[in-house]
Amino acid sequence: MSLAAEFSCLSDHDPDSLSADQARAFIRRQLTPVRTRERVALRGALGRVLACDLLAPFNVPGHDNSAMDGYAVRHADVANGGNTRLRVLGTALAGKGFAQPIGEGECVRIMTGAPPPAGADTVVVQEVVALDGDHIVVPPGQRLGQHIRRAGEDLAAGKPALVAGRLLRPAEIGLIASLGCAEVSVFRRLRVAFLSTGDELCSIGTPLGEGRVYDSNRYTIFGMLTRMGCEVLDLGVVRDDPATMEAAFREAAAAADVVISSGGVSVGEADFVKGLMAELGEVLFWKIAMKPGRPMAFGRLRVDGEEICGERGGAAWLFGLPGNPVAVMVTFYQFVREALYALMGADPVPVVPLLPALCTGALKKVAGRTEFQRGILSLVDGQWRVRPAAAQGSGVLRSMADANCFIVLEHDRGNVAAGDQVGVQLFDGLV
Repeated sequence: MSLAAEFSCLSDHDPDSLSADQARAFIRRQLTPVRTRERVALRGALGRVLACDLLAPFNVPGHDNSAMDGYAVRHADVANGGNTRLRVLGTALAGKGFAQPIGEGECVRIMTGAPPPAGADTVVVQEVVALDGDHIVVPPGQRLGQHIRRAGEDLAAGKPALVAGRLLRPAEIGLIASLGCAEVSVFRRLRVAFLSTGDELCSIGTPLGEGRVYDSNRYTIFGMLTRMGCEVLDLGVVRDDPATMEAAFREAAAAADVVISSGGVSVGEADFVKGLMAELGEVLFWKIAMKPGRPMAFGRLRVDGEEICGERGGAAWLFGLPGNPVAVMVTFYQFVREALYALMGADPVPVVPLLPALCTGALKKVAGRTEFQRGILSLVDGQWRVRPAAAQGSGVLRSMADANCFIVLEHDRGNVAAGDQVGVQLFDGLV
């Protein structure tokens, strides 16, 4: 079924007033992840997506061990009421246990990570123990098996340590290293070509002529793609000329899984654009009920000479973003980011949580569209508070640089009063 036919099946579709949620859901339904695998050195796997389940080759931990510094004892020796006096035989260290078993009335000093000696079944933390020569005095109330980590407690041999689709962050890299794996199987990097369109654009490093502006969009797009771990291809600035634009999009579709454009092509301001997109593939031109970022295009560009089969399906996905710098970043983060992770094979796709905060000022908002205002979030007297960045225009890129979050004002919401609760999406977070 064509994209247009699928889109028309939406219960209340309207290409001139599509909600952000509808657009996001429609895009996700079309996408099939890459499936080509490759083995890479572990340090090169950061930010990649795991291609197959990783099974633990052994138990983690590999043996029973103490979770605390303290004393390994026999629980049967510890009195339920009153103190217990035990003789200390020696010390068990991590990597070097105590070989002699303990008997009635005996114990062993034990360090974190050391295996308990034979006969010991409980660890008493050192902070509650009183020393008396070569003896210790243990208070009552100790639980059987306390402070002992059992073999296989974290991971059992032969069981999945990580499942396919997991995005490999520093924690996952460390976990894989703990299993002794020097290489890991991951999906190939997603190839993304990007370009800007418009006769008014200048590349940095060239003189700025009258009525011209420097192209910032390619640099923000490059940064966003690079942080996601994509393989990027910068096709530069494409002039508003049918032949030039056709050649650029054909090159992009042949080289990449995804093509991202910013500027006039996204909504077809130039008369030839929609016809060109129809010739090159199938592209839907939307007006999304959101601010900023109302105009957007989504579709696929056919790859010359490639059958409609295989991993790429004979086509490259196209995201035509608006030309205003802030709108480019908003539409990327609200639509493209999620789609790229889905194409990478990430499962589940990492989502940016919506966190509650008190808005310190009044905000104007028109019901019937979703708005993404730039905000500055801070912790004041134990309460998260957000204030809008000074300038909210879709061409004011400084508002993105000054802000640290989006203030997300939902579709049906109207004006916001000072002190109202709003949802925010942080630009950055721990990974």
